[in-house]
Amino acid sequence: VQLQASGGGLVQAGGSLRLSCAASGRTFNTYDMGWFRQAPGKEREFVAAVTWSGFSTTYADSVKGRFTISRNNVKNTVYLQMNSLKPEDTAVYYCAASKGGALTGLYDYWGQGTQVTVSS
Repeated sequence: VQLQASGGGLVQAGGSLRLSCAASGRTFNTYDMGWFRQAPGKEREFVAAVTWSGFSTTYADSVKGRFTISRNNVKNTVYLQMNSLKPEDTAVYYCAASKGGALTGLYDYWGQGTQVTVSS
């Protein structure tokens, strides 16, 4: 599986962005998908995940109520809708695919990352 993230950019605090992650291959709908982020000088952290069916989602406490993860298995794409953005959301955002399931915390494939910058 190859993953291509896009949709990042510069936005003012309080604004919105929608990230997309397009996957290659015909087995996309067998993978749980996740979004992670890494800010300068910090470790990569979990943001959100969605199961292969799209029926179940999980979020980091820091983004609950502001971010929404979803997927379209026909388009082989996972999305991250980010609302009410804060300067502390500034990071490179990565999408990832997990064959064993997002609950394992183990991801097998990673995208290249897309930069999100939130100005105050």
